[in-house]
Amino acid sequence: MNKPCRIVVLISGSGSNLQAIIDSVKEQQDVNVVAVISNKADAYGLVRAKQAGIATHYIDHRQYENRQLFDQALMALIDQYEPDLLVLAGFMRILTEAFVNHYLGHLINIHPSLLPKYPGLNTHQRALDANEREHGCSVHFVTPVLDGGPVIIQGVMAIESRMDKQHLEERVHCIEHKVYPIAIKWFAEQQLALVNNSVILNGQILPETGYRYESND
Repeated sequence: MNKPCRIVVLISGSGSNLQAIIDSVKEQQDVNVVAVISNKADAYGLVRAKQAGIATHYIDHRQYENRQLFDQALMALIDQYEPDLLVLAGFMRILTEAFVNHYLGHLINIHPSLLPKYPGLNTHQRALDANEREHGCSVHFVTPVLDGGPVIIQGVMAIESRMDKQHLEERVHCIEHKVYPIAIKWFAEQQLALVNNSVILNGQILPETGYRYESND
């Protein structure tokens, strides 16, 4: 039997995606969330992790002179847990190229848009302003290009008439809580890999937009 996939999760806030991950792996023998690390002392995600019996750490980026020094300290902390997969779940820090390359192929993130559309911030309003018919979220491998890593899976929903930013954001959050655990499960089961900047799922190269998960909720 293969050893469980060891996961470290990085957060900065409430940790709703973290909670979805914790809930999804409770009955899985092949996934083990071994640590949750935050750069914010008051991040509620740390409370969620403690309640689940997961090791927690707070590391203050303000105590370091630059990004490079902070990322070096963060890597040293992460590597103590020897993770197979590093998961960004609302971690509000731009990571250095050295950090990303250290975990390349073992580092994933979730972004609230259908990448490559709308990288960066304020994605929901931008989608509404552009009169998009669809919106959603993307789980992707992290590369040195911000929000530019190859997409693993996209949760897709239709934008309904008269839908405002708040409603759209709430719907996308719900979809995030479904697709992030799916991507983690694929990785844990060794179905998923990053090869030559392409996503391989069950031996097949996925398209640029990854696997399409349509939500009708």
